[in-house]
Amino acid sequence: MTPKGYFDRSVGANIPEFILNHVAQIRPESPLYLTSEQDLTDTARIFTSEFRGNTLYAVKANPDKAVIQTLCKNGVRSFDVASLEEVKRVKRYAPKAKLYFMHPVKSPEAIKAAYFDFGVRTFVIDTTEELYKIIRETGMAQDLEIFVRLALPKNETAAIDFAAKFGASPELTAQLLKMARPMVKNLGISFHVGTQTLDPSVYTRAIDCAASVIKSSGVKVDSLDVGGGFPVAYPGQVPPPLSTYFQAIELGMDKNDLQGLALLAEPGRYLVAESTWLCVRVEQRRDDILYLNDGTYGGLFDAGPALKGRFPVAYVSQGGCKITEPLRPFRFAGPTCDSLDMMDGPFMLPDNIRTGDWVVVGNMGAYSQALRSNFNGFGRCDTLWIARKEYKEGMGALI
Repeated sequence: MTPKGYFDRSVGANIPEFILNHVAQIRPESPLYLTSEQDLTDTARIFTSEFRGNTLYAVKANPDKAVIQTLCKNGVRSFDVASLEEVKRVKRYAPKAKLYFMHPVKSPEAIKAAYFDFGVRTFVIDTTEELYKIIRETGMAQDLEIFVRLALPKNETAAIDFAAKFGASPELTAQLLKMARPMVKNLGISFHVGTQTLDPSVYTRAIDCAASVIKSSGVKVDSLDVGGGFPVAYPGQVPPPLSTYFQAIELGMDKNDLQGLALLAEPGRYLVAESTWLCVRVEQRRDDILYLNDGTYGGLFDAGPALKGRFPVAYVSQGGCKITEPLRPFRFAGPTCDSLDMMDGPFMLPDNIRTGDWVVVGNMGAYSQALRSNFNGFGRCDTLWIARKEYKEGMGALI
């Protein structure tokens, strides 16, 4: 089918042509997510085949039913859950998967229900209080697997430093390992180097730290969880290949003689970000500001003041207007009445973009849908799932 609008593949180097074709054909009035099952499948297979340990998908990145089921069918058999609702959701859509309750602060009710109602046996702690809470709420169960989360030094290459909120000091981690060992079936140590980590060597240094803690604890540890933080490409950021991260992890394991430990990782963003695009419509233009029908209270939180993220973008014209060169930097404004609903970018688009045109934003598979709200009544969005069999034909189905 011939597109109703005009697009230029060069404008969005990371936006596939079949995605732009969909937008030109559909001409969506509401924000529209387009997800490629093929891309999601490929990424899952790459990660699970190259990483020698157990891959746990961090559900918080995107809890969509189709995402969970697709990952499960393509090598991801374990899931990192952070709440009882995520436990229920994964059990509903991937009932045979193993769940790891990796939030360090859990309610007593959530622990009890996770253990007795949903078969969760693996939990994380970073305080003595949490350890005692788990032992108490599971009735002093003898089949528990406990991970002690270690706080790492600040990672300057990460977009968000996770040690600012969770994790025990090396001294406390060693103490918790000693305390937990007699109470659990399997004992692990975990850490998180931080979101979107661009330096693979950070993983080696983190394993060095974990090995030192294990040694000082004087107890047998069964598992090492290296967390998430595996990056994807954004404008201005070209991360090293995924293989270099795995090499850095193996280096840390080898030099510290930890190869006997079961190895785990918790990718979230890496698995899902590049499989989804968000199409938004320009409702008004004021010089370099494009007023969109979605924003930071919707699917573009990461582009807002909190993180100031940049994303690949492409343009689809509603009237067949030819794109002019060169491109120019634009700012985005969301649809709400809040002035915080602004995104500085810059987002590089043609100078002749106008009201009624569409902007397709890439790398929207991670956190975008999970963080949506209905603030000011602007929460509505549609989703287009492009199944693998429909990939080549450029067809999909609204769900």
